Amino acid sequence: MPKSKRNKVVTLSKTKKKGRDHKESIVSAIREAAESYSSAYVFTFENMRNLKFKEFRDQLKTTSRFFLGSNKVMQISLGRTPADEIKEGIHKVSKMLRGNTGLLFTNLPKEEVERLFEEYEEHDFARTGTTATEKVELKEGPLDQFSHEMEPFLRKQGMPVRLNKGVVELVADFVVCEEGVSLSPESARILRLLGVEMATFRLHLLCRWTAGDFEVYRDGLNVSDIESS
Repeated sequence: MPKSKRNKVVTLSKTKKKGRDHKESIVSAIREAAESYSSAYVFTFENMRNLKFKEFRDQLKTTSRFFLGSNKVMQISLGRTPADEIKEGIHKVSKMLRGNTGLLFTNLPKEEVERLFEEYEEHDFARTGTTATEKVELKEGPLDQFSHEMEPFLRKQGMPVRLNKGVVELVADFVVCEEGVSLSPESARILRLLGVEMATFRLHLLCRWTAGDFEVYRDGLNVSDIESS
């Protein structure tokens, strides 16, 4: 009889940050999800926004469960080799849990999951260090969108401004950011004040696992690469 892949004992060491009990509860939750849901996906993300991700997760809470956190703990939960995997072939999922990745268990049809991830896109203000997607330049003259109380703050951000009869005025053209260049803290603040959103929160599927099937979505990577890694 084949050896059962369920109820395996796992050893977790070096658990300083959140504690051993917390990590063991995550392992248990992931293993329960693997039993309860028909498929598992690994996804990656750009410009993560916690609140927006929570809203997306809540939309699917009746059919799915998400996990984000330590890749190592998620790998241990699933098993990293054919010898210790909790489900047949699911160790391939573990090999995709690298970098900014998360785990999704769901009962939704494959086509529905692919559609949801493909269509999902939320725009937001860019943070310091984000690469500017366009050049933003302000021309010399009055800045009617700002009240006179904002003038000292704008000067602290490096903008050449003054008050002219109670109106904030730019005394010279000013480049807020250049396309392809990382945003400084000052640039990020100014863009927020201007209402310019340069960050897009996106989710991308990397792979899908179901009993007896494994599919890779990432271009240039195939199942044989996963097996040999």
